[in-house]
Amino acid sequence: MNQSAITIREITEKDNAGIAHAIRSVFEELFDPIGYPKKGTAYEDAFLDRLYQVYQTPRSVYFVVEKDGKIIGGAGIKQLDASDENICELQKMYFLPAARGQGLGAKMIQLCLDKAKSFRFDACYLETMPFMKDAQKLYRKFGFEYIDHPMGDTGHCSCPVWMLKKL
Repeated sequence: MNQSAITIREITEKDNAGIAHAIRSVFEELFDPIGYPKKGTAYEDAFLDRLYQVYQTPRSVYFVVEKDGKIIGGAGIKQLDASDENICELQKMYFLPAARGQGLGAKMIQLCLDKAKSFRFDACYLETMPFMKDAQKLYRKFGFEYIDHPMGDTGHCSCPVWMLKKL
């Protein structure tokens, strides 16, 4: 894939359907073959089809990765729901196969962490799946550490791996 054809930018309202489709496609690709439940994951988030609107709150941002006019991935940060602490959550970081293996995950994490720092968050939290070992390895490279309990109220009861990075 030609790197020059890839654009990373903030989400717009017209991106809602494309990013929702990309996220659901990743779930279907990775979860269905191993029988992992989609219930309690981002797949079933009530707001997945309106991410642009969700990220219009203060101290939040969502980025999409686009190639030739098609959304092939994304990631964002937002205040951790139901938490009084000054912690953001790295959210909805998923990539279609066309986006993988090119360092885009690292670019997106760095972009989100830079924004989190500029928003003056103290830490960044994330949740993931036990079988997503490559993602966990990448998170560890960026300084995320495993913690033994969930934080806030993400609604993702099927994501039993919790990580935190001090900013």
